[in-house]
Amino acid sequence: MFDTFRNAWKIPELRKKILYTLMVIVIFRLGCVITVPYINADALTLFASGTGNMLDYLNMMSGGALSQCAIFALGVGPYINASIIMQLLTVAIPALERLSKEGEDGRRKLTRITRYVGGGIALAMAIGYYLIIRNNYGAVAYTTGWQGWFAAVVIVLTFTAGAQFITWLGEQIDAKGIGNGVSLLIFAGIISRWSSVITAVKSLLTRAASGEPQIYAFLPLFLVLA
Repeated sequence: MFDTFRNAWKIPELRKKILYTLMVIVIFRLGCVITVPYINADALTLFASGTGNMLDYLNMMSGGALSQCAIFALGVGPYINASIIMQLLTVAIPALERLSKEGEDGRRKLTRITRYVGGGIALAMAIGYYLIIRNNYGAVAYTTGWQGWFAAVVIVLTFTAGAQFITWLGEQIDAKGIGNGVSLLIFAGIISRWSSVITAVKSLLTRAASGEPQIYAFLPLFLVLA
């Protein structure tokens, strides 16, 4: 493996692609630690407690950004959901099926539609996440009056823009870097939270052994991600 990497580094074009990919990953990790304005991240320590619940799983997928209410808290989830929805609709809606068969132009149009759908999903997820951190954790600085409305708009739009920016970063890796951009960003996020993955798996096993056998259903998902 090291010989392959060393040989690839000697080729100027591949070296540029590798450096560009690493730069994008660094930008992604920075966005995972910059907290959104008007949020007290210290109030969200429950997310990082390794309890093995769904919030902990989502936090792992976002590379820890969810627990810090970071700019990239939503991760690539909206884009992945939009891609799945569009694949299903392409089979169900004749107009979309025709677009998929129109060659490069049709694929570009489908990609553009997928971005819009992803933006809508990101907006819905951002609103839901805002309501969770405001009502359940009290992490929002302002919740009443015009200040509360302004803070809500800033938080929701920041989450939404962050999700769209991650999608754009993944596309840049596809075009100018090496590998599948979205997959690499997911991998970078999971690797950064590897200790949390182990903790979450141990917690799931403990809960399953203590009388919650349905928890075993989550284990294959964790193994696939690992």
